[in-house]
Amino acid sequence: MTELKEFKLPDVGEGLTEADIVAWHVQPGDRVEVNQVIVEIETAKAVVELPSPWDGTVARLLAEEGQTVDVGVPIIAIDVAGSPDFSERSSVPAPATESAPAAGAAPGQAQSGKPQPQKPQPQKPQPQKPERQAVLVGYGVKASSTTRRPRKTAPAAAAMTPAARALAKPPVRRLAKDLGITLAGLAGTGPGGSVTRDDVQRAAGDTTVRSVSVVQNGARTGREERIPIRGLRRHMAAAMVSSAFTAPHVTEFLQVDVTETMAALRRVRDLPEYAGVRVSPLLFAARALLAAVARHPLINSSWDGDAEEIVVKHYVNLGIAVAAERGLIVPNIKDADALTLPGLARSLQALSETGRAGRATPADLAGGTITITNVGVFGVDAGTPILTPGETAILAFGQIKDTPWVVDGQLAVRQACTLSLSFDHRIVDGALGSAVLRDVGSMLEDPIRILAWT
Repeated sequence: MTELKEFKLPDVGEGLTEADIVAWHVQPGDRVEVNQVIVEIETAKAVVELPSPWDGTVARLLAEEGQTVDVGVPIIAIDVAGSPDFSERSSVPAPATESAPAAGAAPGQAQSGKPQPQKPQPQKPQPQKPERQAVLVGYGVKASSTTRRPRKTAPAAAAMTPAARALAKPPVRRLAKDLGITLAGLAGTGPGGSVTRDDVQRAAGDTTVRSVSVVQNGARTGREERIPIRGLRRHMAAAMVSSAFTAPHVTEFLQVDVTETMAALRRVRDLPEYAGVRVSPLLFAARALLAAVARHPLINSSWDGDAEEIVVKHYVNLGIAVAAERGLIVPNIKDADALTLPGLARSLQALSETGRAGRATPADLAGGTITITNVGVFGVDAGTPILTPGETAILAFGQIKDTPWVVDGQLAVRQACTLSLSFDHRIVDGALGSAVLRDVGSMLEDPIRILAWT
């Protein structure tokens, strides 16, 4: 007897309308339990793991890897009609939902009241299994033990699945799909026997993949490569276009002597409070921006066109632009203005590592109020950053390099960088934008001002 339930793609973000199937963790025939991760999806904001809402056996996968699916569309069918392990239930009466006697019925009678042909046997009391609660995307926890039953490895279980599934990260799976390589036939050299990017490239017969023909979506394109615009990349493109053509951008530039900041940075790195933390010049730039926001609150606001209001935020969720493998993302540090300098340093490091690894959650990416982007790590002096949608300002921090500088009337070699501040001219006029930029620059020229102004 089967009882199929279809799991529909849920809205795991704020107003999510669709998502891409990145990688299935199960195949038809696999046994799954409540809260076991069954699939990775890529939304407009992040890669999210979806758990199973039921115990059961996978009947069908209703969406393929790489497919874009609308919210509310079924993606997997699970047979929830009982457990395949009948040894524990051979002497236990069937559940009341199937054919067990109703409460109060006489022994030997079914719910219909008709006598049963067999003589009822005394039953041993069985320990009650803790009730489970279906949980999606981390909301709540299940009541049962966290011990997961082992995956089937017996030949009978293997026969239920079409083929063994190779271990590989989603980007590696995409590369293999692009090159027409079957992962199941590769011997992985990564941790736990996982297939790496190098393994795929070797299987393709060339370590410089982009110099040869590639396959995209089943079509060979010769010397060109076509990358589907999906998930985060599509969202990023739409958001940047919307921001550029909605908010009138103005960008101002300021070259700053940061020699004293670099000296302070070296001293801070030796303090015990920063042990195990990567302390970079971006830390001082972020602290200076937070201090400037406190002095000029209007820079930390948003434009509400429907209500015809400017919304000034009296908290700072500091966005950090991160170049992740899937594209540019801007996770933010919640209430960054309330953190100590060591706390800000740890949050910067954790958020950057999480973002680059593709583990940023929708919550990490939502609710930012002002952003800083470190273009200096790419060897760039300056740029004209586009506002993160819904925000009023973004600060770009350029590379620090030795520069001829006049100090007390004498030419000297100093460490300098260029700051670029883009702002929404509907809210911020030139005077306010210049004041904010000048304040950030002054604090980086003399970091003692950070203490004096906060």
